[in-house]
Amino acid sequence: MGHSAADWDYRAAIEITKDWNGVEQVLLQNQQGASARVSLHGGQVTSWRNKHGEELLFTSSKAIFKPPKAMRGGIPICFPQFGNCGSLEQHGFARNKVWAIDDNPQLHPPNDSHGKSFIDLLLKPSEDDLKCWPHSFEFRLRVSLATSGDLTLTSRVRNVNGKPFSFSFAYHTYFLVSDISEVRIEGLETLDYLDNLCERKRFTEQGDAITFESEYC
Repeated sequence: MGHSAADWDYRAAIEITKDWNGVEQVLLQNQQGASARVSLHGGQVTSWRNKHGEELLFTSSKAIFKPPKAMRGGIPICFPQFGNCGSLEQHGFARNKVWAIDDNPQLHPPNDSHGKSFIDLLLKPSEDDLKCWPHSFEFRLRVSLATSGDLTLTSRVRNVNGKPFSFSFAYHTYFLVSDISEVRIEGLETLDYLDNLCERKRFTEQGDAITFESEYC
């Protein structure tokens, strides 16, 4: 029997299993048949399907689903460093760690879970992490799937000991597209960016949309 949005129990729409490497993963589902799969390896969304069962995220056939290797595909969490803009490994260490399910979610509005299935994950630094990046933090991630099928990721980083630190962050999303020539990215005009192909020189985007003529592997 289906549920109305008013009495939808998000816990009934969550299934926790293990992948072939023994790492826990969470399956979120909504009333219309959309779904999202989240691995505790990296706190990473590895699959997002619409109500027709069509996959919306790309995962490489060469992806390695075993810590401490990062998974190539889905939505990797780049923290506390994006790219090579710092002293840490590429994109930081969060995507290589095994996250925990957060049983004590914080700082979310009361209506944030209404009609959604969601999971809250938590990452704290290990002793090895503190040796290479000596800052105490709690990273809380909520992955939620709405009744519309929309997928939302909400990240909150808390400074535990009050000593100031800075970090960079990104959702490094791999979208699955059928025709790269039809892809347009809008809304970036007038923004500054660093071009990796030009020795990280700073430029300002001038066009009203970014388009692609071929694939880059």
